[in-house]
Amino acid sequence: MSSPALGLVTVGYHSEGEWAGFFDSIERSTIKPEAVVVVENSESSTSAPPPLTSLPLTVLHEPRNLGYGAAANLGVRELPPQIKWVVVCNPDIRLEPETLERLLAAQDSLPRTGLLGPGVLDSKGEIFPSARAIPGIRIGVGHALFSKVWPRNPWTAAYLGNYTQEHPRSVGWLSGSFLLINRDVFNAINGFDERFFMFFEDVDLGMRIKKSGHRNVYVPAARVTHSGAHSTSAHEKKMLLAHHKSAEIFLAKLYPHPLQWPLRAVLRLGLTLRARFQTRNLS
Repeated sequence: MSSPALGLVTVGYHSEGEWAGFFDSIERSTIKPEAVVVVENSESSTSAPPPLTSLPLTVLHEPRNLGYGAAANLGVRELPPQIKWVVVCNPDIRLEPETLERLLAAQDSLPRTGLLGPGVLDSKGEIFPSARAIPGIRIGVGHALFSKVWPRNPWTAAYLGNYTQEHPRSVGWLSGSFLLINRDVFNAINGFDERFFMFFEDVDLGMRIKKSGHRNVYVPAARVTHSGAHSTSAHEKKMLLAHHKSAEIFLAKLYPHPLQWPLRAVLRLGLTLRARFQTRNLS
């Protein structure tokens, strides 16, 4: 059986040190995308990817820095209409040769699959918890309060999930560092919510895919390596503040009803205090 038409969208931000390794890993894939779109969110056009690739490549330069979700949406719209499955990923990802093949092979492993994600390894080769539960009030608060001081607490364990299973499984959401998305499902829910500049756009996407009656499927047999935060590590305070702002937006969507306003107010206050505490010594 032939593979469905596959496209790839990646969002760069001062990523010039990543493009060579990124494209090399795609070139070695047993299945190659029929179209690749790079959305470069940097102010300078010198951050564009290298032209020396055999892949059909389109580069969109967005000096306004749209944010991850908005840039990904733009890239998906640029893909040819025949593309049925879309990879959305960071440029500091390295694929294994069989990554795409194994993900596509798992598309029918569970019914109504809308999104698939691989096992994600960090730069040390250790598994990263990339397939997690939706962080509702009980799990979210417990994880936020105790994950640093009591790493093995039950709320963090429930949130991060189990990575000893080898077969595909349905999860709450998958890390936006590398996603394989059914384009029809993605379009039906209007893609990423562009109110999230960065962080939580993948959590929100996973939640809305589940609400649409589809599944987010974790496929541990497919692997990628993610070096992590190459373009954001020098901006720790801004990243922490952005993370807490996105958490506030997400929780407002998770608890939207008028009678839930006291809960939203308490959560907003807690996030504000936590952000101030975590950034108190950062410039």
